[in-house]
Amino acid sequence: MPDASLLLAAALSHAARGWHVFPLRPDDKRPAFPDHTADDCTGRDPRCRGGHVGWEQRATTDPARIRRAWSHRPYGIGVACGPAGLVVIDLDVPKNVDDIPPAEWAGARDGTDVLAALADRHGGTVAPTYTVTTGRGGSHLYYRHPDGPELRNTAGERGGLGWKVDTRAHGGYVVAAGSTVHGRPYTIALDCDPAPLPAWLASLLAPAARPAYRPTAVALPADRRGRYVAAAIRRQVAHLTAATEGRRNHALFTSAVALGQLAAGGALTETDVFAVLEPAALSIGLPAGEVARTIASGLRVGARQPRHLSSIKEAA
Repeated sequence: MPDASLLLAAALSHAARGWHVFPLRPDDKRPAFPDHTADDCTGRDPRCRGGHVGWEQRATTDPARIRRAWSHRPYGIGVACGPAGLVVIDLDVPKNVDDIPPAEWAGARDGTDVLAALADRHGGTVAPTYTVTTGRGGSHLYYRHPDGPELRNTAGERGGLGWKVDTRAHGGYVVAAGSTVHGRPYTIALDCDPAPLPAWLASLLAPAARPAYRPTAVALPADRRGRYVAAAIRRQVAHLTAATEGRRNHALFTSAVALGQLAAGGALTETDVFAVLEPAALSIGLPAGEVARTIASGLRVGARQPRHLSSIKEAA
């Protein structure tokens, strides 16, 4: 594992390029803190008193903050791609002899071969750019994020570019050069400024159009209780749809907790909560799978503190 002073120097060097960095657990890929996700945030961690603060929010280019963090332990270095304005193409290598490409990529040996095949298919090129060799022998190609919609992470052939080709952008991070993972170093293979993301890659990674948000009506009684619950729904949907990038999943979680308390008290059903929050969350760009998991998590937390109709009536 590198000496702490070398890791500090590397972190400062990355920050000097304008790349927002944050500590990883020593010799590991995982963020050092916080040690929980937005879905599991209770607000008890002092860093989360005003709302969940994850690695992306904590990433910084401030030399003073970086020196303070890396003076405690030999932390690895994470680069938060979104705040750094980067899109990183992660070209992986097979993990073992049984890790073979699907038929579409027959003959490819690794992610580098797949990216070259993609460039050929789309009449593009792979421009030389800042490149890091990963601990397992793959490559991270750093590119500047293009103007336009925010690009998100993709994973291999599961909705991504192809076998052994992942991407990291907004909402994602990479292990930076100077770090180690399980004793394997991440090293600079080509030291230059990141090139612009090739247009053909940007078009493949462009997000699908977001569905227009259409409020969903739920059946409520035409009395004070019904009006109270309808107002609560409007408040939570407004809170969610106004959330800024980096806070949207947490906003969805807190809205699901609030409406989950009403559901646990019998004022709504869990189906109602999904019906009003899901379309709003999709309209602001949260992935469908993440939306479903976060709402379910919020409902579980909300169920611990039910809000019953009797208390709603008294508060009205």
